[in-house]
Amino acid sequence: MSINIIQEEKDLEKYFYVTYELGSDISVYDAAFNVAVGQSIGNPSKRSVWETDEMIEDYCAKIVRNDNFNDNLGTVEIAYPYALIDFDTDGIAQLMCIIAGGQSDIAAIKRCRVLNIEMKQSVIDTHFHKPRYGISGMREFCGRYNKPLFGGIIKPKSGITPAVLLDMVKEMVEDGNLDFIKEDEILSSPAICRLEDRVELISNYLADKKVFYSFCINADPAHILNRAQFVADNGGRGVHVNVWSGLGAYKNIREMNLPLHIHYQRSGMDFFASDKNPFSVSWHVLCQLAAWCGCDTIHAGMFGGYLSDTEEFLRTTMQILQAGNVVPALSCGLTAAHVQPIVEKFGVDWMANAGGAIHGHPSGTRAGVKEIRDAIENITI
Repeated sequence: MSINIIQEEKDLEKYFYVTYELGSDISVYDAAFNVAVGQSIGNPSKRSVWETDEMIEDYCAKIVRNDNFNDNLGTVEIAYPYALIDFDTDGIAQLMCIIAGGQSDIAAIKRCRVLNIEMKQSVIDTHFHKPRYGISGMREFCGRYNKPLFGGIIKPKSGITPAVLLDMVKEMVEDGNLDFIKEDEILSSPAICRLEDRVELISNYLADKKVFYSFCINADPAHILNRAQFVADNGGRGVHVNVWSGLGAYKNIREMNLPLHIHYQRSGMDFFASDKNPFSVSWHVLCQLAAWCGCDTIHAGMFGGYLSDTEEFLRTTMQILQAGNVVPALSCGLTAAHVQPIVEKFGVDWMANAGGAIHGHPSGTRAGVKEIRDAIENITI
């Protein structure tokens, strides 16, 4: 039984759409056929006796017609029926399994990169989440308007005790110059600085200060939600979750309805998001998904530091996040000298996140914070 899965016109009422860049020994169409059928109803090269016309109509993904079907490399949109997934319970894990799963098992497909996901807005609003704070909420809480927000990063990454951590935090916030502090992704709960030994200590000190502090709670699924609950129960305002904890972790934490700011930390994402990889998911899609999961701030990238995205790439990243009221946090080599040039290119709805420039300042941490705060206060637009 042959099947025709060409879609002449898009139908967002029944399908969500994924844009791929496909490279193949065969044609773009044949590669797309393999993806569409293989990621929805079954083996793309063999039809099952159990398949019915009704099943194919309702559950088989479709290929949106375009002009590059005969090429060996090109972009194509595949329409996946909403009926394939229960967004509330299957969540992000199953979504990613569908759109970025078995393609890598098909020998004829040499490249498959996920470039975009398009869904009906009512589906996003019903089954996904908005930030609890985001750009507008952070500005209101911190009382900072018309300028970039300012965050500091705990350094060194590890090897510090809760007492040393508290001393560092005091130095960072003493003059009221910071809006946000995040622990490094390496500091989760090592023996020298257990999460349960530092949350109440830090939270009590910051209780009367307009600062979001993001505790690193990286962990496997059985533990990460318990850690988020622990932070909230002991006065914490925020959690830091690295991408290796899974996209579903952000969504699950937001669904707990805790008064927590969620910071998405991206270290490691190039292992599966770099366009140098033949099979990958675009960083912009990961930003899109993180925004749908309810993250408040996302390590968006950097312009001019030891990590430096191209202007076009970073602009797209920031626009995706800002459209969802998510704060793009720029870091990886940020100093006071970067603030004005970034403002000139990207505006003010972002957060300057610094670690080395703060704690490595010749006059110490407080001076490092003040130098960047002064640069922010003195921007010209």
